[in-house]
Amino acid sequence: MTRSSRVAVIGAGNVGATAAYALMLRGLFSEIVLIDSNPGLATAQAADIADANALGRPARIWAGSYTDAGGAGIAVITAGAVTHGNESRLGVAARSAEIVASCSEQLAAAGFTGIILVAANPVDVMTQVAAAHSGLAAGRVIGTGTLLDSCRLRQALADRFDVATMAVEGLVLGEHGDTSVTAFSTIRIGGLPLDHWLPASNGSDRTALAVQVRQEGYDIVSGKGFTSFGIATAIVRICEAIQRDENAVLPVSCRLTGEFGIDDLYLSLPCILGRGGIKRILPPALDPAEIEALRHSADTLRAALARLPADSATAR
Repeated sequence: MTRSSRVAVIGAGNVGATAAYALMLRGLFSEIVLIDSNPGLATAQAADIADANALGRPARIWAGSYTDAGGAGIAVITAGAVTHGNESRLGVAARSAEIVASCSEQLAAAGFTGIILVAANPVDVMTQVAAAHSGLAAGRVIGTGTLLDSCRLRQALADRFDVATMAVEGLVLGEHGDTSVTAFSTIRIGGLPLDHWLPASNGSDRTALAVQVRQEGYDIVSGKGFTSFGIATAIVRICEAIQRDENAVLPVSCRLTGEFGIDDLYLSLPCILGRGGIKRILPPALDPAEIEALRHSADTLRAALARLPADSATAR
């Protein structure tokens, strides 16, 4: 077994199990290990996915331990607190931080030197927590960030203007949450700027679009109790970019080092992703209002970090 052929999924609930299943279907790894605080759940989920894998590409899928994760190239942390009802993602930060800090420390103790991909909410804050407790370089700790939000934006625009989703480019930046920034200046549909399709003078439509994208996750949770397929697919896409050393550009949660005047804070900007994790951050050309909104998003995340218990926000 080479380290890069194994992925560890920590948290075997709805998101973790769906991600493990999607990773199996994609055939990116020859080994998938599921780890959960409830070993029985991890065992059952692994067995169910292994049954499906009988019709897929050869892979070993099992419920394991952090010792097994120590030999993985990528560890996906989905374990965290679950939102209920109208509870915001930031509302579960303290509960999630304790879990993510523990997962990260156990990975470090197992000798893990790969890449951590965080999908636990609030994802930007939890990615910062994972970085603090894992001991890994910032570029090797990544959050799923606003990749899913950006996909929702592209899909909404494709539906509205009756074009293929692949013809739509556009970014949601900042927090994966209530202060996310729909960067209208980055949108291109068939190579044409958004003004060609939806003039800037139609501000109410643009505002409604941003609200729709921001609200969609809450709407899904309201209807089925959780989200799973969208975020699992985002996890797979990031893993694919890393595993295949694609140098793909994706909006993920990364540690900023002065971009837009924001330093030492995880939030989403476009990044080049490859085998080493984040190779480079690519700050887009934003208009002044978008930059202001991004800084507001950063202020909100920094305040959320400040409210965490001290032993969660920094390494013990």
